Amino acid sequence: MDGAAPHHRFPCEQCGSDLRFDPGSGNLVCDHCGHVEPLTDAAPPAIAEQDFQAGLRDALPGAQMEETRVSRCPNCGAEVEFDPDLHATECPFCATPVVTDTGAHRQIKPQGLLPFAVDEAAARKAMTDWLGGLWFAPSRLQAYARKGRRMQGIYVPYWTFDADTKSRYTGQRGTVYYETQTVMRDGKRQTRQVQKVRWHPVSGQVARWFDDVLVLASKSLPRSHTDALEPWDLSALIPYAPDYLAGFRAEGYQVPLETGYLEARDRMDAQIVRDVRFNIGGDRQRIGSIDTDVRDVTFKHVLLPVWLAAYKYRGRSFRFVVNGQTGRVQGERPWSKVKIALAVVAGLIVAGIVGYLYAMNA
Repeated sequence: MDGAAPHHRFPCEQCGSDLRFDPGSGNLVCDHCGHVEPLTDAAPPAIAEQDFQAGLRDALPGAQMEETRVSRCPNCGAEVEFDPDLHATECPFCATPVVTDTGAHRQIKPQGLLPFAVDEAAARKAMTDWLGGLWFAPSRLQAYARKGRRMQGIYVPYWTFDADTKSRYTGQRGTVYYETQTVMRDGKRQTRQVQKVRWHPVSGQVARWFDDVLVLASKSLPRSHTDALEPWDLSALIPYAPDYLAGFRAEGYQVPLETGYLEARDRMDAQIVRDVRFNIGGDRQRIGSIDTDVRDVTFKHVLLPVWLAAYKYRGRSFRFVVNGQTGRVQGERPWSKVKIALAVVAGLIVAGIVGYLYAMNA
């Protein structure tokens, strides 16, 4: 697709309207005439890992690159792909009006995706149930969310990294032991057990193969939102096919490949520290140094499904996200000052009544 923006639109063979991917049936459906077009049942090929060094040098094969037409939101910075005939829309991440750009955006093509498994109706129910369980949330916002426009289905970009690591370490293994000490307390001689640690120098090596270390490649949503959507079942990833994007939007990645790898290395290093502590053993561990050799680094650009609702309430944007695979919900927590004030007044009234009754019975 190098040099051309993918449309991700599929005309219905019966009426010509756009088909959309239906998470419930796993088929392409036409909302206009009801026609259903099954996706191919052929076994998909394995998802190809990409060479990390080639990605850094911008030396990936042309087939692994694509150009898309995206709009950058002036409020939250989201870069969302749009169809070529769309010139104005609303940002799905913060509900800000956006006029789309006219230029092309060259990027690494996605290698895999998780298809939506939760449809819009189920996602909306999950969101409204979540809102209904929030104490002191504004009633108007809850009602607006229940009766508002449809949620947006967004494919959010992520990087995954694989790496083979071998780490040499030095440190100390601590063995806990106890000594009996005699002390005087209230003029009496007493004994007590005092914990101490005996340290021994150690060194060794640990090895770990990291598979699909997941790193968010978007800056449009707070990390607290996206982290709370985990875990994702990445074993369900399938090779990228535009059919699954029919009726949905896809966000372009904003975190460069190199930056994503640095975050992945932080996660790998944290796991290696845990491995070293386990390898040292004993009751306590001290780590002096860790020298890690990292080889065979590969990556994938993948898209994960998120249902998104963004509402403007009293000049503020409130965003709610639903994991399109599991239905897990996360969002920004709105507060109603009126409800809080009423709760405080009710609490004071109850406290006053209790105090009065106590005084009368005293």
